[in-house]
Amino acid sequence: MHLDEMLAYNKRFVEDKKYEKYTTNSIPNKRMVVFTCMESRLVELLPKALNIQNGDVKMLKNAGAIIRKPFDSIMKSILVAVYELQAQEVTVIGHHDCGMSRVNPDELTKKMTDKGIKSETIESLKHAGINFHDEFNGFETVEESIKQSVLIIRNHPLLPPHVKVHGLVIDPGTGKVDVVTRQD
Repeated sequence: MHLDEMLAYNKRFVEDKKYEKYTTNSIPNKRMVVFTCMESRLVELLPKALNIQNGDVKMLKNAGAIIRKPFDSIMKSILVAVYELQAQEVTVIGHHDCGMSRVNPDELTKKMTDKGIKSETIESLKHAGINFHDEFNGFETVEESIKQSVLIIRNHPLLPPHVKVHGLVIDPGTGKVDVVTRQD
């Protein structure tokens, strides 16, 4: 089991005091929030490609780096980082070849039922106002998706005007980053 391997490693990590080189406080050195995709290819690549060290930024992740609602958990985290942790910039970073660009809500629902979720459960969620298409729909282009997330953040009624919000896209194969939108 992978968890047992991770826990055994962690025990040695703590015993050998390997954590000491990562010691920092909770205020991000670069006063920035980075909101990106949960893509496993970016775990080490993105920080290396942008020279982000431990303690430099607040890192938030979800599937596709997507914000669709102004009060979802990512937006709440951004606001806490701004008001409580001195963040002054937010950078949304999507990536090419994102799995969310291929998500089809109908196919995803079928996979759920194939894995044992009762269709009655899905139907009751739909009747309770959960729109599976809105919640799980992918996107056409990563650039458009990034622009959408950036606009929701920039136009949030609780975001102070001094906070700059940028949108980038990274190539998970090379680490090359391109600017989609920036605020100076």
